[in-house]
Amino acid sequence: MQSGISASEELQAQFSSLLESPSTFGLLVTIDKEQLVPVETLPAKGSSFNENLSVLQPHIKPDAALYAILRRHDDAPHLIAVTYVPDAAPVRQKMLFASTRLTLVRELGTEHFRESIFTTEARELTESGFKSHEDHTKLAAPLTEEERTLSEVKRAEQEAGSGTGQREIHLSKNLNMPVKEDALAAMQEVGQEGGRVVVMLKINTDTEVVELVPESPTPTTIPELVQVISTTEPRFTFFRFQHTHNGTEQSPVLFFYTCPASAGKSIKSRMLYPLMKRAVVTVAEQEAGLKLEKRFEFEDTNEITEQGVMEDLHPKAASRQGFSRPKRPGR
Repeated sequence: MQSGISASEELQAQFSSLLESPSTFGLLVTIDKEQLVPVETLPAKGSSFNENLSVLQPHIKPDAALYAILRRHDDAPHLIAVTYVPDAAPVRQKMLFASTRLTLVRELGTEHFRESIFTTEARELTESGFKSHEDHTKLAAPLTEEERTLSEVKRAEQEAGSGTGQREIHLSKNLNMPVKEDALAAMQEVGQEGGRVVVMLKINTDTEVVELVPESPTPTTIPELVQVISTTEPRFTFFRFQHTHNGTEQSPVLFFYTCPASAGKSIKSRMLYPLMKRAVVTVAEQEAGLKLEKRFEFEDTNEITEQGVMEDLHPKAASRQGFSRPKRPGR
């Protein structure tokens, strides 16, 4: 479910020292070469959690993700695990830190942690920020760590969606997204008469490379297309929809992004697909030369209907009705 990264022996050793030393306020952790490794220990500066927060501040950067294990409570469990993922951090780093945050706690022992906190802004790691978090936690219904993480993933999906989030993610600047040559060639064929009818792409979550789904279906209708799209894994699908409208033959290229509810079991997958969606569209338009007539997003394939697609492609003009004088009472 997680990213496959594990805690290094050095981290395990320094974490044991943190547990045994009340005079140590915290331990900073990062990801390096597919391992969770220690960055630095933070000595306690005062007797209270708020006093010690000043020791943490110099290590919070606006463009670098970081884990902070902090001693916060007097009674066991004493620690909290903070995941800091700023908006300006590289996209791959964002996804990696978000998908590994539960692994950090599990590798070191969930029994040592009172809670796990996810933050995106430096101000959330101040005294007022932690107070706001406490107030919010008191009001919110209790959630498991998996539920919290999935909620954060859904928030990331919304922010990454075209025009739906205030914090827009500029993938073209931050993400080096490899696309396999056969996938790019297949996309080019969709735009050619007599070429492919459909191309389905997936993301290899281990290599983070966009790959061509090794299938060559030839659907001619939307219902036939629905039958060939995976119902268990997310997909990017390009379909040349040949149809007749008002007596005219048309063949627009449509883009479908589907992310079945069952894919929620893979947190990393749920992060990768929405974040890479726009990049895939950019590659299709700029590298493969596709002109996408319409883009559609669905959670499950059974939501895709020919009627819905046709209504989006050929919206009916709203009919205008003349003013009708109200009838007189009694008539």
